[in-house]
Amino acid sequence: MKKAFLFMIVCIFMVPASSNANEGMWFLMFIDRLNHRDMQKMGLQLTAEEIYSVNNNSLKDAIVQFNGGCTASIISDKGLVLTNHHCGYDAIAELSTEEKNHLKNGFWAKSFEEELKPESLYVRFFVRMDDVSKRILAKVTDSMTEKERQAAINKEIAVIEKENNEGGKYTVSVRSFFQGNEFYYFVYEDYKDVRLVGTPTESVGKFGGDTDNWEWPRHTGDFSLFRVYTDKDGNAADYSKDNVPMNPKKHLSVNLAGVKENDFAMILGYPGRTNRWMPAAGIEQNVKYAYPAWVEGSKLSMDVMKSHMDKSEDVNLKYASAYAGIANYWKNRQGMIDALTKHETAEKKGNLEKKFGKWANKKRNKAEYGTVIEDINTYYALTNEKARHDNYLIGILRSSEFAVTPWRLGNNLKYYTEQNKAKREELLPRLKGMIDDIFKNAHIPLERDVLAAQLKLYVEKSGYELPPLVKQISEEISNDFDSYIDAMFELSIFTSKERLEAYLMYPNKILLENDPLYLLSSDLIDKYRDQPEAIATAKEAYDKAYRKFVQGLRDSKLSTVKYPDANSTLRLSYGKVVALPKDARNDAKINNYTTMKGMIAKYQPGDDEFDMPQGILDLYKKKDFGQYADKNGYMPINFLTNNDITGGNSGSPVLNGNGELIGLAFDGNIEAMAGDVIFDDKLQRTINVDIRYVFWLVDKLSGADNIIKELTIKK
Repeated sequence: MKKAFLFMIVCIFMVPASSNANEGMWFLMFIDRLNHRDMQKMGLQLTAEEIYSVNNNSLKDAIVQFNGGCTASIISDKGLVLTNHHCGYDAIAELSTEEKNHLKNGFWAKSFEEELKPESLYVRFFVRMDDVSKRILAKVTDSMTEKERQAAINKEIAVIEKENNEGGKYTVSVRSFFQGNEFYYFVYEDYKDVRLVGTPTESVGKFGGDTDNWEWPRHTGDFSLFRVYTDKDGNAADYSKDNVPMNPKKHLSVNLAGVKENDFAMILGYPGRTNRWMPAAGIEQNVKYAYPAWVEGSKLSMDVMKSHMDKSEDVNLKYASAYAGIANYWKNRQGMIDALTKHETAEKKGNLEKKFGKWANKKRNKAEYGTVIEDINTYYALTNEKARHDNYLIGILRSSEFAVTPWRLGNNLKYYTEQNKAKREELLPRLKGMIDDIFKNAHIPLERDVLAAQLKLYVEKSGYELPPLVKQISEEISNDFDSYIDAMFELSIFTSKERLEAYLMYPNKILLENDPLYLLSSDLIDKYRDQPEAIATAKEAYDKAYRKFVQGLRDSKLSTVKYPDANSTLRLSYGKVVALPKDARNDAKINNYTTMKGMIAKYQPGDDEFDMPQGILDLYKKKDFGQYADKNGYMPINFLTNNDITGGNSGSPVLNGNGELIGLAFDGNIEAMAGDVIFDDKLQRTINVDIRYVFWLVDKLSGADNIIKELTIKK
C-alpha cells in the first residue's frame, strides 16, 4: 500500500497539468509545482505565494464560499462582497415585501445603517489545507468491508478535525479525493453577520430568464453586493447592531481596462461537483434513465408553480427562489442529455475502459484490478430502473414541501408527545419555530397542486415497485390524486398552523400516527431510503471497484485527467478569453463579448424575461457610459473565457494576470453541458459579467457612488 501511494504521488507531480492547458480545477497548495510555469506562459504575473500562502496574505484570503453553495469575493477594505444575483436571490427575496420589493425593483444602501440583514446568511473564508492521505490510509486494510473501511476513516477524520479547529474557532473538513485514494483537510472560518448592500432589478439580474439560461450570446447583469460584519475587535460574531464592517486581510482590485481575445483569465472558487472519472455505464444510466425523469418532474413542478405565482405577487416572492432553482437544473439536465448523447461520451468512456481492461488483466495487475469493470457494470445494470424511479421520487421530495415536512415535523412531534411536561416545555419554542417557518412561505393551494401532480406522474412513470401506501391509494382512487390530496389537506394537521399549534397544547399520539399526510410522507421517505439486498451487495463491490478503477487509471496513465473531481473545495482554474465561432445573433465584432446594443435589441417591454429599466434605455440613448465604456466606445455586458468551472463557481471572480478583478463568472454554454463529465476544449466556455457593466450599473444607473468610492480601481 505504501509503495502504491508513493507511486501515486510521483505520478501527480511528474505529469503535465492536463491534455488541455485550460482543463482542470486545481488545489491552490500545488499551484507552484503543477501549474505555475504553464500559467506564466499564458500571462500570469503573480508568484504562487501571492495566490496561496498560509503565512502571508494572498489571493485566497479574498475568496469566500457564499452561503454554502456559491462563491464570492471581497472587493473593498470594508468587507464588501461581490457575488451573483442568483446566489443572493434567496436573501433578496426574503428581505422583499409587496411594499418594498427589492427583488423586483432593486435596492441600494447609501450608508452602512441602511444595509439589510437576512435571517440566515454566512460566508466562509479558507484558512489552510494539508494532505493527510498517508495518515488516513494507514488505518484501513484491503480485507475490510466498505462499511468497516468508512468507519475507520471517519474515526481518524474526527481526530484530525478536533486537532485543527482551535477549540471551535474554525470549521475543519476532511474530504476524500480520487474516489477515496487521497484525503486532505481544509480549515475554514465562518462569518455569520452578512448584510445586503445592493442588487439590481430582477429584470437586470435575470435578464433573458429561462430562455437565455445556459445560452450565448448573453446580456445578463448577474451580480449582487453584500457586506461582512465583525465585532469591534475584528472577530467573527453573530449579528449585533454594534458590529462593524470587516477589515479583511485581502481585497481584490478592480481593473476597468477590459478584455480581448487570448487575455489570461484565472478563476478561484468553490466548484460543486464534477464526475470526470465516471464509468461509461454511469453516464449511460444518467442519459437514459435518471436525467429524463429529473427533466420531466422538474418541468411539471415549474408549470404548476408558475400557474399560482402569476396570480399573486406575494406568492411569486415566496416561491421565486425555489422556482429559479428547479428551472436552472431542469435546463441543465436536458442540456446534459443532449450534449452527452451528441458527443457519444459513454462510447468514448467505454473505449477507455476496454484499454483499461487489457491493462488490468495483465499478470501483474489482474489480482488487483481484474474484476473492476465487471463489478462496476453489474451495479449499474442492477440499478438502471431504480435510478429512473428514484428521480421521479426525488422530484416529489424536491418540489413539494408537504411531501417532506409531515415526516420531518411529525417525528419531532412524536418525540414531543412521548415526553413529560417539563421536557415538553423545553421543546416547545423550537417546535413553534419550525411551524412558523413552514407557514411563513407556504401557499397551501400551490403546495396541494404540486403534490397531487407529482404523485400522479410518479405512479404513472416510475416503472418500479411503488411504496405500499402509494400503491394502495393509487389502486383505490384510480389515480385521481387531485381529489385525494384535496381531502388529505383538509384532514391533516400539517396543512394548518392553527391545528399544529393546537396539537402542541393537546398532543395525541394516535391522532399523529394516523394523520394522512404523515402516513404518506413517511411512506415516500421510507421508499427513498430503501435499498434492496441485491443492490446493497452490488454497491459494496461497486464502491471498492470504482476506487480501484480510478487508481488504476492513474497508475496506468491511461486517463488524461490529472486533477480530482470538484467537491465544493476551493479550486483554481485558468485559461484565456476565447471566442466561439461567429454568431449572427451577436452584434460584437468578435464573438467573445456582448454589448449593450445587443441587449437593447432583445428588449421587450413588459416581458418577464426581456424587459429592462427605463434608465438603461435613457443612458444608452445618451451613450452615457462614463469610465466604464470600452476604448472602442461600446458598453460591454458579458464575455467568454475557456475556464473549467461548474456549479458552485457561480459568483467566482474572474482575474487577469495581475490578480485584478475583470469579471464575474455566472454561467456556461449549453453546447458544453457534458462538461461535468468530460472536458471539451473546443466548446467549453464560461460566461462572465464584465466588471465594467457591473459598476456602470452601480454608478451610472443606480447612483450608488458610495460603493464606487470603496473600490480600488485600476485602469
